[in-house]
Amino acid sequence: MKVRPIYHRLEQRVKAHVFLCMLAYYVEWHMRLALAPLLFDEEKIIAEPEDKSSVVAPSKRSKKARAKAATKKTPEKLPVHSFRTMIADLATIVKNKFQSNGLEASLTFEKITQPTPLQQKAIELLGVSLICTQ
Repeated sequence: MKVRPIYHRLEQRVKAHVFLCMLAYYVEWHMRLALAPLLFDEEKIIAEPEDKSSVVAPSKRSKKARAKAATKKTPEKLPVHSFRTMIADLATIVKNKFQSNGLEASLTFEKITQPTPLQQKAIELLGVSLICTQ
């Protein structure tokens, strides 16, 4: 767990720091589960595989995960990402504010960039909306 560095000295602030780190990991864990079809991660985690000969033997990847890794594409032909590159790709969605300087009145409006098909699929998997609200 990446809790360090901690630049706090007061006990309450150290506790708050650790709490925020745990909260961030919890959110990341849920996002990884939701985005698993677009990531190199396994989509379904099996608690105990039947054919495991030893407790310490490394687990084997599923056929679906190996196929995604080999082709670097999902079954829908979308590119597969790591969690970090997926977040970086989603970070390119921005809300722009436009303002015109007319003679009598200025017009202001906001527009969100159009997501790519990969970004749209990730948004659907996460169950979020890109609707502008004021």
